[in-house]
Amino acid sequence: MVVIDACGIGALPDSGLYGDSGANTLLHLAQRVGGLRLPVMARLGLGSILALPGVAPAERPVIHGRLHPLGYGKDSTAGHRELMGVVAHEPPPTYPDGFPPAVIGVITAAAGGREVLCNRPFNGIDAITQFGEPSLRAGALIVYTSQDSVLQVAAHEQVMPVSELQETCRRVRAALPPEHPVGRVIARPFRGEPGAFERSPGRLDLALEPAMRSQLEVLQAAGVPVHTVGKAGQLFCGRGVDVEHPGATNAQALEQTAQLIAELDHGLVFTNLIETDQLYGHRHDAAGFHAALMAIDTEIGRWLQLLGAQDLLVITADHGVDVTAGHTDHTREHVPLLAVARGAAGARHDGPMADVGASVAQWLTGAADPGLPGTPFL
Repeated sequence: MVVIDACGIGALPDSGLYGDSGANTLLHLAQRVGGLRLPVMARLGLGSILALPGVAPAERPVIHGRLHPLGYGKDSTAGHRELMGVVAHEPPPTYPDGFPPAVIGVITAAAGGREVLCNRPFNGIDAITQFGEPSLRAGALIVYTSQDSVLQVAAHEQVMPVSELQETCRRVRAALPPEHPVGRVIARPFRGEPGAFERSPGRLDLALEPAMRSQLEVLQAAGVPVHTVGKAGQLFCGRGVDVEHPGATNAQALEQTAQLIAELDHGLVFTNLIETDQLYGHRHDAAGFHAALMAIDTEIGRWLQLLGAQDLLVITADHGVDVTAGHTDHTREHVPLLAVARGAAGARHDGPMADVGASVAQWLTGAADPGLPGTPFL
């Protein structure tokens, strides 16, 4: 099960409430780059889901369609959890005016009294570009948010080593007051000299504990090994996860996924591919976004050669980041579904994102859990 981060495929009916009317990440990306060049996903049926420049409808598509969330939100936490049957029935808190003194006090206390800079919605790259030098000079932290329920803490490695930044963010996560249940606290280390700052490895996502069990826990309870690659396990706070594998870059995550497909006899591999979101979507870098998709497309072709007769491969997404939007945040969109299994009829399936988790649970245990949302598409 592979989540190509931020690959939305059309605005949801309530997208206007999020400022995302008319969003369509894949369509607008295709228009911006003069047509998508994704031959493997085209053959599987990507162009059968929605007309996309450069992607013709497939002659014999696999299971394909568009999926929608049942709950609130438009970030990775909401999206990944929806896929595994965890629905947010209340909107998480957001901070369009920055964090209040109660939250800033928690951060400064967790960081040993360090000063906080920025404290408002900000693009992450712009935040370190604009505040990196004064933060380095003052030994301060850069704190920012977005349209989503996130509290991001950036620190230069000379100000705070990566391990210390991660531990500081763990303390913040544990100490946030109940009236501020921020969806994610994210550690964002960076390095370099003024004018050439860059993010460094060591990002850590600390999500709020899920309010209900997920299909991951259903699988684990049934004795099915659950492996996550990249940030997917962090988004569930490790609940229902047996082994978390690194995937800070797409190259690392793609290789790790191929290795697990080849080596595991049984179990779930749940992969997040982050760069379409983190490196390209938020920067409205259409060429980079397309290049990342082409690399993923090539790798999917490799995976198809590794699949056994009893294997299921699901390709989907968690939300959108439309490169033509008037902002650089996530966009509230449908997500695509491509599901490959030998002998499975290539029917169209449109439904809730939770149908993915229900299908995975049925595939690996023989029955979907009736206590969680979602209907198997197999």
